[in-house]
Amino acid sequence: MTRKGRPPNRSRRAATLARATDYVLQNGLAGLSLRPLAAALGTSTRMLLYDFGSKEQLVAEVLADARRREAALLSEWRRGSDASDATTLHTIWNWIGAEERVPFLRLFFEAYVEALTHPERYAGGAAAMVEDWLSVIASEWRVDTPDPASATLMIAVVRGLLLDRLATGETERTDAALARFAELIER
Repeated sequence: MTRKGRPPNRSRRAATLARATDYVLQNGLAGLSLRPLAAALGTSTRMLLYDFGSKEQLVAEVLADARRREAALLSEWRRGSDASDATTLHTIWNWIGAEERVPFLRLFFEAYVEALTHPERYAGGAAAMVEDWLSVIASEWRVDTPDPASATLMIAVVRGLLLDRLATGETERTDAALARFAELIER
């Protein structure tokens, strides 16, 4: 969509994006419609389209904002933790699986599946989400062999266990499975 006239007001657009991200973190993407979103944000669908161009662009920016927020939380956590302890798989597992991050995880998994079925709606498709996690693995987790295959294996195990935890609520079992995996990779 090509806009004619004045560009959107940056501060209003930024505030709308922040509130839209909060809304999506709370409600998810499934069935997201501009009319209820606009009503919840105290704006109109017309203003959402004026500010973001399309629903797809709004969703892309909401997902990017959610990733920025999560990265900021990770950075903040790293600054406040013991550097040697903060790089262990178990410590990061506890951080990433904490209750306050559940909305981010739910949104991630929802967007990941959506990107698999509709890659045209997401910049880089699901592959971009894999790259996000690979960069976290490479920079945060201490592994003896930080090659792409090891990082991919770690991502697969952590993602699978997080999805299992979200689906079942079984923290003890998933924590035990992660501990078993950590033992295997430390040998």
